[in-house]
Amino acid sequence: MTTTWLVTGAEGMLGRDVRAELAADPDAEVTAPGRGLLDITDPDAVRAAVDGHRVVVNCAAWTDVDGAERSEAAATAVNGTAVRHLARACADTGALLLHLSTDYVFPGDARLPYPEDAPTAPVNAYGRSKREGERAVAELLPDSGLVVRTAWLYGTHGRNFVATVLDLAARRATLDVVADQHGQPTWSRALARQLAALGRAALAGRAPAGVYHGTASGSTTWYGLAREAFRLGGLDPERIRPVGSDKFPRPAARPAFGVLGHDRWARAGLAPLPRWDDQLAAALAAPPFAELAAAARAAGVRVPDRTAGEGPGA
Repeated sequence: MTTTWLVTGAEGMLGRDVRAELAADPDAEVTAPGRGLLDITDPDAVRAAVDGHRVVVNCAAWTDVDGAERSEAAATAVNGTAVRHLARACADTGALLLHLSTDYVFPGDARLPYPEDAPTAPVNAYGRSKREGERAVAELLPDSGLVVRTAWLYGTHGRNFVATVLDLAARRATLDVVADQHGQPTWSRALARQLAALGRAALAGRAPAGVYHGTASGSTTWYGLAREAFRLGGLDPERIRPVGSDKFPRPAARPAFGVLGHDRWARAGLAPLPRWDDQLAAALAAPPFAELAAAARAAGVRVPDRTAGEGPGA
């Protein structure tokens, strides 16, 4: 039996992977409008787009964390109010909603992974805007809304940390990378598979409504992620140097600890996402990361010989 899916934000990094994942399912009929075709801040346009679809996957979002600090109302319009439009349309039509949220709804002061029901207390405007979206789903879709929090996404489409460090490896001898923020690097392709599986489980009545944590298992720091990307890419991890967050001051505060627990997947009959380093190994074996690593190796950049009086090259 064919299931109709609507994917919002379908031109973004995660949206494109979700679209590709669903396109491989012969039982899925997918509508995937980009931002130019669907303005999710327009309630009438949202209602018309949702109509006729059984599952909505909301990948549309304001993702500029520092920009949200300067324009919180605009960020909330996309991450909060627009999600309310989607949730209301789903409530009216009977569609399931899978909405993407973030670890930034937490303050980052924990020492153990945040469970799905941990109290939220965001420390920046972006986190507050995403919390508004979560509240809308919980209020309007208590029985058919699923919030999936993710973090530290990287993938084929769009700018991301892994692609950036591999690109810089071809031009810089050393890279200074933050070592005091802890999180779970998550490959967008792996998350897309998990979202499709969750949607199918929800349709079958196996996945209860509520919050799920769609992040990789295990945890690391940005420094640890950069070193592993170098190692897997055949580059010298010693070229990565640890620094504190104060080395890179930003307008928006970043939670120091964004590690999430994954207990709720068992209730849906699904395993959590694989470990972050296993996901990274799979990602680096495929485009564009494999090509970026190859280009960096070909560039032949090495750690400077400091005994010869050379600088750090960062």
